[in-house]
Amino acid sequence: RSPASRRSRPETAPPSWPTVRRSLIIRTDRLAARAGLCAGGFLCGGVRFFAAIRKKSSRFRVNCAILAMSAPARLAEFFTRAGRNTGTPMSNSNNKYKTLVSNTMLISLGTFGSKLLVFFMVRFYTSYLTPADYGTADLITQTANLLFPLISLGITDGVFRFAVDHTEQRRNIFSVGVYTILAGAVLLVAILPLLGLFPQFDGFLWLIALYTMCSCFHSLCAQFVRAEGHTALYAVQGMINTVLVIGLNVLFLVGLRMGITGYVLSVALADLACTLLLFVRERLWRQLMLRPGWAAAREMLAYSIPMIPTTVFWWITSVSDRYMVTAYLGVDANGIYAVSYKMPTILSLVSSIFMEAWQFSAVSEAQGSRREHIRFFSKVWCSFQSVMFLAGACIIAFAVPEIHVLTTEQYYGAWLYVPVLGMAMVFSAFVSYLGSVYMVEKCSKRTFVTSMIGALLNIALNFLLIPSKLGVQGAAIATCVSYFVVFVIRAVDARKFIPFRFYVVGVTENCILLTVQTLFIVLQLPGWKIAQAVCILLLLLLNRKPLLDGAGKIVRFRR
Repeated sequence: RSPASRRSRPETAPPSWPTVRRSLIIRTDRLAARAGLCAGGFLCGGVRFFAAIRKKSSRFRVNCAILAMSAPARLAEFFTRAGRNTGTPMSNSNNKYKTLVSNTMLISLGTFGSKLLVFFMVRFYTSYLTPADYGTADLITQTANLLFPLISLGITDGVFRFAVDHTEQRRNIFSVGVYTILAGAVLLVAILPLLGLFPQFDGFLWLIALYTMCSCFHSLCAQFVRAEGHTALYAVQGMINTVLVIGLNVLFLVGLRMGITGYVLSVALADLACTLLLFVRERLWRQLMLRPGWAAAREMLAYSIPMIPTTVFWWITSVSDRYMVTAYLGVDANGIYAVSYKMPTILSLVSSIFMEAWQFSAVSEAQGSRREHIRFFSKVWCSFQSVMFLAGACIIAFAVPEIHVLTTEQYYGAWLYVPVLGMAMVFSAFVSYLGSVYMVEKCSKRTFVTSMIGALLNIALNFLLIPSKLGVQGAAIATCVSYFVVFVIRAVDARKFIPFRFYVVGVTENCILLTVQTLFIVLQLPGWKIAQAVCILLLLLLNRKPLLDGAGKIVRFRR
């Protein structure tokens, strides 16, 4: 073309419809993030204000009001910044770390802050529920969690895994998930009469059914939205879910005095509300097909069904001891043990937030260079294990003041079980990380075998230790040993598929320090307080390089 014709041509072509649509979706997600965080900020301020009224401190009330007004704006700005650069992962070496960091921060802002509010509600629960009531409520929720994989046939994991890879078949994948859960509801009807044989569930069968079904559909919709790359919406709905749980808990326990029923019902109704939110916001009815392709259904179920016993085995490892403690030592002892789990749950929460972002990156980056993928696994593992060991050490060191601050006097004895359970949650996080290797390679059978070993070992140790002089501490030890054994097995087996660098010497040193720290505080050995400080300082010294490298990446990518 001549220079004149080139000059007359417009400098930029008008944007295409897909570009405009993508821009609108991003802006909508950011507005949703701001709205959700404002709600969370005002709720946080409301909780503080309620505490201030009870303390009758005018100065404290003023400070709470200021915090309530300022929190939403600060959080919304940070949340929106975190929402950038998320979505479709890129092949560039720096961008894959940037995507992982951004997704982790986004999910953590939508999940960690809100879940932390629930964590601080422990004192509220222990004020309105006796140890016996708290123990019964815990048995109800944990039983529903056991029914979840049986009713859903593990399809929610399959929906996420296949929707990430097969973008053109997402309607088919979502439809298979919905019909599978609806079919599972028939199985639930058959199971409920069997649960009625247990006196602890007398009058609560309808609660178990409602809790289970709401949880299944909420998980299905949330995992599908996450697979589509809508990380901001996924994070916001998680936070809204927690806001609803807290608000309904206050209404049902304080206002209506519904006790155990109110505690469980608040979670079920929050799940139902968030399911409706996702269904309407993403117009998920458009994803439904009357006749989904059964070839895809068979492939998804072949991946998901082996996950059912896997999930059940993990439930046995982490929860079966509650039933054995109840059987051998009574409901009150189980209530104390359930409260002792709350502090280590922070470790589980931190690792689960990271794993949600990590699974997306691990699967997406598997399509690139094999060498780069192995290097990616190695670097992330190095930083992840350092953070988890240090976080576990802090939870263990402050076990006594943590329980005293978060519970009432009748629960103070729970601190004794926190250190061992803290170690257990550290190894549980490592087991989840190594399990991502099986997920990438679609080796669900390996997940099944390793989790079965942990479950069988846990049951055997529970029968051996709980009736002994160790009592409740025996249940904590059984959980810790089971997770550690599975961690060692997966450390050897998973690296046959992705031979990433494991840093054996560093991991061993960290394990020894955490064990020494736990022994000193549990046995109350002379100088146990000094030992806690020394162990934390040594962990900081040994892990300074991966901690600084990880922090450097976060700071660099946030700029």
